[in-house]
Amino acid sequence: MNSIQNPLRLGLLGAGVVASGVVKVLERNQAEIRRRAGRGIEVARVGARNLAKARAALGDGLAITDDLDAVVTDPKVDIVVELIGGTTRARELVLKAIASGKHVVTANKALLAVHGTEIFAAASDKGVMVAFEAAVAGGIPIIKALREGLTANRIQWIAGIINGTTNFILSEMRAKGLDFGTVLKEAQRLGYAEADPTFDIEGVDAAHKATIMSAIAFGIPMQFDKAYVEGITKLQAADINYAEQLGYRIKLLGVTKRRDDVAGGGIELRVHPTLVPAKRLIANVEGAMNAVVVNGDAVGSTLYYGKGAGSEPTASAVVADLVDVTRLHTADPDHRVPHLAFQPDALDNAPVLSIEDVVTSFYLRLRVADQTGVLARITGILAEHDISIDAVLQREAGDDETQTDLIILTHETREGRMNEALSKMQALPTVLAPIVRIRKEELN
Repeated sequence: MNSIQNPLRLGLLGAGVVASGVVKVLERNQAEIRRRAGRGIEVARVGARNLAKARAALGDGLAITDDLDAVVTDPKVDIVVELIGGTTRARELVLKAIASGKHVVTANKALLAVHGTEIFAAASDKGVMVAFEAAVAGGIPIIKALREGLTANRIQWIAGIINGTTNFILSEMRAKGLDFGTVLKEAQRLGYAEADPTFDIEGVDAAHKATIMSAIAFGIPMQFDKAYVEGITKLQAADINYAEQLGYRIKLLGVTKRRDDVAGGGIELRVHPTLVPAKRLIANVEGAMNAVVVNGDAVGSTLYYGKGAGSEPTASAVVADLVDVTRLHTADPDHRVPHLAFQPDALDNAPVLSIEDVVTSFYLRLRVADQTGVLARITGILAEHDISIDAVLQREAGDDETQTDLIILTHETREGRMNEALSKMQALPTVLAPIVRIRKEELN
């Protein structure tokens, strides 16, 4: 029988927002998908913990069970789509699917960032594919770009707004001059933030995604435990305002860079609030949108922009992976694109550098006594540590004020050196509050 008459059959794990989007996109675009993939793709079985919720979300036309193990071992299922999230049960099911000889498509960034090395090794041994476009930046095809479109390049760095919740919060803080707590409550009311937004606002979600991009860009194993992670909870409206006055905007960025100046080479992998020049395109990405800038030696900088979450944007990436798997279903495993773009036996052992060894520039805000000589003492400490100054902004104190804000932008320096300088500055009797330090990236 002609293969075009035999659809590939999916075992769908999960019945949430993304799963319902996958079902809708497959149904609505089935004819187009068949033309592209060479055969149809249909949902054979759905595994969900809560049957009533699953039927309410997906309808009664699908075979739904609460036995998720039965779905991944079903001989009639060709591809398992994992959309349940988490790193424990999802890991068990994905590994069981691989052991059963099934391809896997997943949107689970936490699973891959933490257990990706193990999962990809198991898939390679079994000759099956693990596709994960939806794990990073929702509907933006950034994984495809890194794994295939940019393979001629030696990637130099990646910087991305890869969490829509935090970008929405920062956009609202800047536009309305509100503090973090107020905007977080509004984000929760509007559905942009979860009831427990910890993974988003503390930068963990973005770090999972940055870890995946770093592994593909530089051909290193997944090393989420080595990433430096800092969220936005301590950001103040005053710093967003000062940054704006200096021509910058503050974004939560996932940054990964190749460092050839380190003996043996090294990789920076970090997530933190970052000042970005307002003239950069990525600085103007507002609301819940995502954007990723990739810099390669041949192509220069390329920008990828779009919806980073949501039912159908994420489903778009899942279904694109399904089409890829369908096209390559019978291909020789050695002729498929490697999971991390580099051949498994050619991964690099370049270390992920500690935050102390990261090189970047800084925004500093010091609350200081309004006295003669204060600026000279502070700039003197920076000079002692070979840290050069890019710009200074000092708010004029009012007639009845005895203290003021001093804002300093520095040129690039090693983080460890900046920490030493900050310790000395903080000890000055004329520095009246904890110094605010935010990293700055020019993204040239």
